Amino acid sequence: MLIRTILKTKGHNVFAIGPNRTVYDAIEKMAQKNVGALIVMKNEQLLGIITERDYRDKVILKGRTSKTTSVEVIMSTNINTVKPSDTVEQCMEMMTEGKFRHLPVIEHDKVAGIVSIGDLVKAVISKQKGEIHNLKNYIGGTYPP
Repeated sequence: MLIRTILKTKGHNVFAIGPNRTVYDAIEKMAQKNVGALIVMKNEQLLGIITERDYRDKVILKGRTSKTTSVEVIMSTNINTVKPSDTVEQCMEMMTEGKFRHLPVIEHDKVAGIVSIGDLVKAVISKQKGEIHNLKNYIGGTYPP
């Protein structure tokens, strides 16, 4: 299964924030959108990503305040990205090895979406359910459906 397939189902919405906004603004937006990360962009250029983990490790544990710390101070800039043609398996391996949960999807040098580990797991489960259904039909003599 390709990342392109997930984006067709999930959509290409990307929740972003500017680097000069406060961490409080970022956390508030994450809460409003019910997401665990925001892409940090300036003029449609991907600069980094800010996650709940960044907030925990770089604000709370460092004694900073979210209302006076800017996103650019704590955002992760060394981020991995994927293409729509990459596979779910490749992305899951990358996320597992790198211990992160969000991947921006880049197409034609622009952010085309973002996938989370939850999106990938959901896709794998959906694919497996379909395969199990087909196998049951095959064994029961009702294949093809």
